[in-house]
Amino acid sequence: MRAAVPTLREAGFDNLSLDLIYGIPGPTREDLARDLDAALAFEPEHLSCYELEAKPGTRFTHAHGDELERQADALEGYIEAVVETLTGAGYRWYETANFCRGGSGRDLRAQHNLGYWRSRDYVGIGVGAVSTVGGLRWKNAPSVRRYTAALARAERPPRELEPLAADVQARERVLLGLRLDEPLEMAGLGAAIDADAVARLDSLGLARSLDGGATLQLTDRGRFLGGGVTAELLADSPG
Repeated sequence: MRAAVPTLREAGFDNLSLDLIYGIPGPTREDLARDLDAALAFEPEHLSCYELEAKPGTRFTHAHGDELERQADALEGYIEAVVETLTGAGYRWYETANFCRGGSGRDLRAQHNLGYWRSRDYVGIGVGAVSTVGGLRWKNAPSVRRYTAALARAERPPRELEPLAADVQARERVLLGLRLDEPLEMAGLGAAIDADAVARLDSLGLARSLDGGATLQLTDRGRFLGGGVTAELLADSPG
């Protein structure tokens, strides 16, 4: 990266994004601060900062499980350190794990990902790619052999189909939309939201109902807690 960024700048690229994964076993909060300083030194237009998610049952978790468990409490403060550092450097915390530079007159948010977070239709092309269009989601087969064999026969590659019921689409809209720093439009989402939970979380300073209930937004404190707050807001599924 240290060589790539200057090379890209010299080639004329004026919109670069860097990814940072923190919470890897071993590094401390001081190491995170150094990583953030190093990333900011490149003055990227966009930063994605993700906490390491170790999947249960994987070889990585088996090898580092004890250390991951020991550092779990410390990790709760890492996202706060990331947000404080990047917003202090002039970046907009526009999505749970994403930041873009402000004041440039350009919208430097990840436009492709905004489509996901706003629950817009999208088409994925390639092995294992996922698409969602008009309430239908499908996933191409993850096998390269099966995928290329189907193309050689001029056939559609095998795929798994998942029709999305209206209530599922509404719940996804809430889960994804509340990741953004912009208010979520509530039109058509009333059945997916627990009104009592909205009032309770509002009183706790975790969420706020705006515009007479027309929109909903998490507070900064609510965003730090992330998915747990959003899960509280969701009404019980009718299924």
